[in-house]
Amino acid sequence: MSDEVNHGRVRASYDAVAEEYRERIGGELAYKVMDRALLGAVVEEAAGGAVADLGCGPGHVTGWLAEHGVTAVGVDLSPAMVAVARRDHPGAEFRVGDLLRLPAADGEFAAGVALYSVIHLEAAELRPAFREMRRVLRPSGVLLVAFHLGSEVRRLDEWWGHPVDVDFHFLDPEAVAGLLTEAGFTVTARLERGPYPLEAETRRGYLLARRD
Repeated sequence: MSDEVNHGRVRASYDAVAEEYRERIGGELAYKVMDRALLGAVVEEAAGGAVADLGCGPGHVTGWLAEHGVTAVGVDLSPAMVAVARRDHPGAEFRVGDLLRLPAADGEFAAGVALYSVIHLEAAELRPAFREMRRVLRPSGVLLVAFHLGSEVRRLDEWWGHPVDVDFHFLDPEAVAGLLTEAGFTVTARLERGPYPLEAETRRGYLLARRD
């Protein structure tokens, strides 16, 4: 499947659930203690520089970053998600964009986060996506990537009562770390956790990497 077709499916699916996604997921950082700690580390690493939230959805993580002292820029494939984010988080900037063609200048960001956004990419797209993330980070900039652990692909054709067509790719942390290394990063920290009570019952993986 071409990336244009796959990304079109993802875009339409997230457009369809944007408002409900915001209602259900937009407050998740209130109970995600570990995520807040990792995001705090990213803020410190950015040292006042801009931070990109790549695959920002309704903008709640971008908003959190903006509230913690950095210039935060959210990027999402879904125009409906970006519209919700702009409405709810006026203290941050939001752009419609693709992980393979980010709407950002070379070295624009001091740090970036990609929380459960690379799970919608096909396997062959991961390496170029990480290279693109490296492009928009300054030298020694950090990147936090989060994903579901495993090897399965879950396809949804219905999501909260909305018809969708979207795949969720579970990923192996060693494979992701290898792809980050190939793309020009050094992985500096790895972490795994089980689900919080309000989350889908999957194990989660986090990799913190530094741009070479």
